[in-house]
Amino acid sequence: MISYNKPFFGRRVNRKLNSFLVVLCLVINITSCAAQKQEKPNIIIIMADDLGYGDLSCYGSTLINTPHLDNMAAEGIKFTDFHSNGSVCSPTRAALLTGKYQQRVGIDGVVTAKHDRDKGLDTNEKTFAEAVKEAGYVTGMFGKWHVGYQTEFNPINQGFDEYIGYVSGNVDYHSHIDQEGYEDWWYGDKIKNEEGYSTDLITKHSVDFIKRHKNEPFLLYIPHEAPHGPFQGRKSAAIRSLNDGSEEKNKLSDEELNNIYKEMVEVMDEGVGEVMKTLKELKIDKNTLVFFCSDNGASQKVGSNGGLRGYKSTLFEGGHRVSAMAWYPGKIKPNQINNETILTMDLFPTIMDFVGGKQPENIDGISLKNNLIKGEALPQRDLFWGYAGRKAMRQGDWKLILNNKNSEPLLFNLKDDLGENNNLAKQYPDLVKGMLDTLDAWEKDVNASN
Repeated sequence: MISYNKPFFGRRVNRKLNSFLVVLCLVINITSCAAQKQEKPNIIIIMADDLGYGDLSCYGSTLINTPHLDNMAAEGIKFTDFHSNGSVCSPTRAALLTGKYQQRVGIDGVVTAKHDRDKGLDTNEKTFAEAVKEAGYVTGMFGKWHVGYQTEFNPINQGFDEYIGYVSGNVDYHSHIDQEGYEDWWYGDKIKNEEGYSTDLITKHSVDFIKRHKNEPFLLYIPHEAPHGPFQGRKSAAIRSLNDGSEEKNKLSDEELNNIYKEMVEVMDEGVGEVMKTLKELKIDKNTLVFFCSDNGASQKVGSNGGLRGYKSTLFEGGHRVSAMAWYPGKIKPNQINNETILTMDLFPTIMDFVGGKQPENIDGISLKNNLIKGEALPQRDLFWGYAGRKAMRQGDWKLILNNKNSEPLLFNLKDDLGENNNLAKQYPDLVKGMLDTLDAWEKDVNASN
């Protein structure tokens, strides 16, 4: 028979108690670490290419069905006065990446495959990817770059840990050949073609990135090719081959073109649905901010700008007012319509505000965080556009446009005339003069270092 004397029993209880306390402390620490990690929201930016203001069903399209983007808008914020920084591809992307007017970073026009293969976004410019990495994030990008062809300008050298996609303005959706006949499908800074429709490949790699990094804070940039030309569906034949960027084989009737364009947008929408589904299945949706927008308006050839005047490359509203939405379950209330005037460059400081990182210096964008979460109004500010000798600015509801330096100024009140049909310049000469002076000062400022 074993005798349990008091001292022995007391020591055994103390040892058990101490072991329990050690385990409890470990559990608390692990839980605390996990909670701290969850306090850093994941960030996903999805950008369409040449998508018109009226090309989504939630923006009035009766021809194109976009249930996943419609659902994103219904569960979050739909913007009515969101604008791309540029009315063509490269400038908007440069502004998004840097938070600055694209003129400041020397990319105020298209970085073309034919003439600009030696040009790109200066690696001394700090991108949002570089900034969030300093805040402890892993970064990935899958899709279109279009701010530099040479390896030195590759996304891998501009803050992205992972990159798969193309660096030109567009590639054949199947052969992945650019406009000049060059292979243009990259894994990091190495050419490595893969079989598949580019929209589906971008979605596949994006979903894979989310799954692999679900347990750490990540930033994912998904710049889609769709619905930019060449106009090809999933079953279309390749039209470009190595050393031949010609699209002569792609002769389409208007009906065929519209049907393929519809498919291209709807396949992209499917991809957005896959991303959202993955977030929900992994139970990280309530810790993820997703932002969607287009890089400019629809082209003159195809697509809808929803009744707005102008199209891609112009500085009328159809060139740069684009569809956009923000989604963050539990933080952003559903079914909101946001009428604030916003530019693409505002996303960089917004991201940094959400992740708790250091705000970059000398940027032009402003944070939208309190507006998105609390509904706080944004400060009044003048906003500017410039492309190919054309200039424009917004001052509240007023918009001034100069189509070239010798043209008569156009003045519109967008509150009363969103279609920009009634030029009021002669009725408000003092307002025109003041806006012209402000526009001139802005142009000198942003071009000062170039």
